[in-house]
Amino acid sequence: MITNFRGKTAVLTGAGSGFGLECARIGAKLGMNLVLVDVQQDALDQASAEMTSAGAEVLSFRLDVANAQQMEAMSQAVFERFGAPHFVFNNAGVGSGGLVWETTVKDWEWVLGVNLWGVIHGVRLFTPMMLAAAAKDPSWQGHIVNTASMAGLLNPPNMGVYNVSKHAVVSLSETLYQDLRLVSDQIGASVLCPYFVPTGISQSHRNRPAGVEAEKPTRSQLIGQAMTDKAVGSGKVTAAEVAQKVFDAMAADQFYIFSHPKALGNVKNRMECIVQQTHPTDPFAERPEIGRDLKAALRAG
Repeated sequence: MITNFRGKTAVLTGAGSGFGLECARIGAKLGMNLVLVDVQQDALDQASAEMTSAGAEVLSFRLDVANAQQMEAMSQAVFERFGAPHFVFNNAGVGSGGLVWETTVKDWEWVLGVNLWGVIHGVRLFTPMMLAAAAKDPSWQGHIVNTASMAGLLNPPNMGVYNVSKHAVVSLSETLYQDLRLVSDQIGASVLCPYFVPTGISQSHRNRPAGVEAEKPTRSQLIGQAMTDKAVGSGKVTAAEVAQKVFDAMAADQFYIFSHPKALGNVKNRMECIVQQTHPTDPFAERPEIGRDLKAALRAG
């Protein structure tokens, strides 16, 4: 049970917008040292200035979380400045849609690079530091939060590459939780599975790295982008509310964090199909109009 955040250090990837930015804002209010990581320089600069003016000690890095060397250099700089971080938010993520066979190799590499390898790097680089700190001090506590998605527990159509990346993050996070329990009682882990929440992820194509410029989008990709824009933009739960859920979960040592617990009915349906060995269920069973609209749009013309 973590009750004191003041003076503790948090590393946050994707800190320039969405959940990362809102978690940083909470961290600043709690008196934490903040390591802000983002690929978008202007957003990172704004976040750094805001957190500094709020009184936080800030260390910021513009980097690509998929890049092992950049992440390694960042982790060493963090250790030299603050020592082992108490909290790591592996939050950076990008979105991409379309029929799964229409996803290009470059898009597979981009989405898996950010959504999965970014988390892998955060886990492999910071967990050993945290375990070493815990071994030296029985009162030391830490927590790692990986951002997945409800798409890591469901398989909505026309979102294949994103689904694959987020299922992998859920698996990695559950395994991290189990592995940590084997070796320490001082470091916790959580996985955040948001549903449709207004963040910048639906416009993540703005941050495609050089050499991964999108080819002309297919019809299914255009339809997927439009549906995601509508769903994310109309979300009623805010990123700030989700960030507060994250801090509450860390304080309570809660593993699964959901922005929309009512959506778990769809997860239950999926699990029952697995146990009963039936065909995969409709992931939109509780909102069938979404599936109907998608099918109609893809079959039109």
